[in-house]
Amino acid sequence: MEGKKVPTDRFKLSKYKLDALLDITLSINANLPTEDLLHKYENVLRKNLGIGKILIFKRSDTWECLLNGGFPKKMETIDIESRLLKITEIIFDTPDLGFEGVDMIVPVFNNNVHLAFVFIGDIEEEGEGMSPIIKHLNFIQTISSIIIVAIENIRLFKESLRQEALKKELELAARMQNLLIPDNSQMPKNPKFIVNGFYYPHYEVGGDYYDCIKLSETKTGLCIADVSGKGISAAILMSNFQASLRALLTNDIDLELLITKLNSIVVSNVGGEKFITFFVARYDHNSGVLEYINAAHNPPVLYNTVTGEILHLHACCVGLGMLDEIPSLVKSELTITDYTKIVCYTDGLSELKGDDGRDIGTGVIIKNISNTKPVEDNIQVMIKELGLPHNNPSTFDDVSIIVADIIR
Repeated sequence: MEGKKVPTDRFKLSKYKLDALLDITLSINANLPTEDLLHKYENVLRKNLGIGKILIFKRSDTWECLLNGGFPKKMETIDIESRLLKITEIIFDTPDLGFEGVDMIVPVFNNNVHLAFVFIGDIEEEGEGMSPIIKHLNFIQTISSIIIVAIENIRLFKESLRQEALKKELELAARMQNLLIPDNSQMPKNPKFIVNGFYYPHYEVGGDYYDCIKLSETKTGLCIADVSGKGISAAILMSNFQASLRALLTNDIDLELLITKLNSIVVSNVGGEKFITFFVARYDHNSGVLEYINAAHNPPVLYNTVTGEILHLHACCVGLGMLDEIPSLVKSELTITDYTKIVCYTDGLSELKGDDGRDIGTGVIIKNISNTKPVEDNIQVMIKELGLPHNNPSTFDDVSIIVADIIR
């Protein structure tokens, strides 16, 4: 009777292994969480097969210890990148690697890339008979691969859900940001001050903003701004900035005071982590006086169609949020006497590359507006010439432009 005992035990063991694989597979199909899958895996190997110690390192963004069953805590700090990536097959007897109590390391691959390493230690190796590691080698390798690939798929699925949620958030943020950028049909209508804007976002959301605001029957405000950095944080900051600007900019507020108040708001909102370059102008249709402040923004270009004179409205102070208090804040004024064009833009335009590999600067603006045609037509020609928004390989940022024909 004794001779029949071995095959019976083998049959029971084989049946147990098949049942364990089936249970793991059904658990995976049932979308059990990672913690439950690891618990089942550890029970199968340690409690039912007599494997003493199990340690799993898995790659995600970095290498992390996924499971430690029985190994010293210090084993969880192994530098996988430098010590294990050379391992391409199962290895036994690891004293040369300096791992205490490790009898076998099983590498797990996904698309020919290391996905995980399973460390096995066998507390029964001193006993009689075949070691559980050798006895169950193929099963250990199979169930380890199934579990780890399943856990990776769970991670990838969660990541895809996260990315989809982020995509929807970006789409919503983009729609909200587009509401900040006024459509040309919404610009104030005045036969002496004709304003048009052009906005070409490079990403879903960004930090550009321009606006034109009717301040009174005789005064109109014009501005353009650019937040340092990109993404949702820049868009949120610009949204807050737009609300503040529209609340503060009036027909009679001193522009120096406006800049001071806006700077305090930006400083309190970002704590020095970001800043805003900003140009604001206020035009009096009766007197022809254009008063402005440029806070570290790209200098707008003015072209007098009668005299041919070109002016750059250079910065007079630092950007908003760069310093708690802005020093040497002085407003500039000029009187418009002839039909004049003004072009305000962000660095997404001026830092486009020309054929020589250098930034195009304002040369392309000057070339296109140096005539008596409406500036809106000039910019449409320029945009086509530059291949905006999709046919210019040097585009790396939002391109925002606001222009005005000042008729005298």
